[in-house]
Amino acid sequence: MSQQDEQFAPDPVIEAYKRDVDRTLIRENLRLSVEERLEKLMRLQEFAEELRRAGREQELTK
Repeated sequence: MSQQDEQFAPDPVIEAYKRDVDRTLIRENLRLSVEERLEKLMRLQEFAEELRRAGREQELTK
C-alpha cells in the first residue's frame, strides 16, 4: 500500500463513531442559512433556560 493510499484509508475509530451519528440532522442543518441556524440556536438556548428555571422552581417547592 502506498503512502497516498494510507492517507485516505478509513480510520477504524472514526468509522465506529460514524455508526452513531444521525447524518440526516447534519444535512438538515446544512441546508439552513447561517441566520436560520443562529435563530434555531437561540430558540434552543431559550428552551434550555426555561428548563433550568422550571427545575429551580421545582427544587424550591420540595
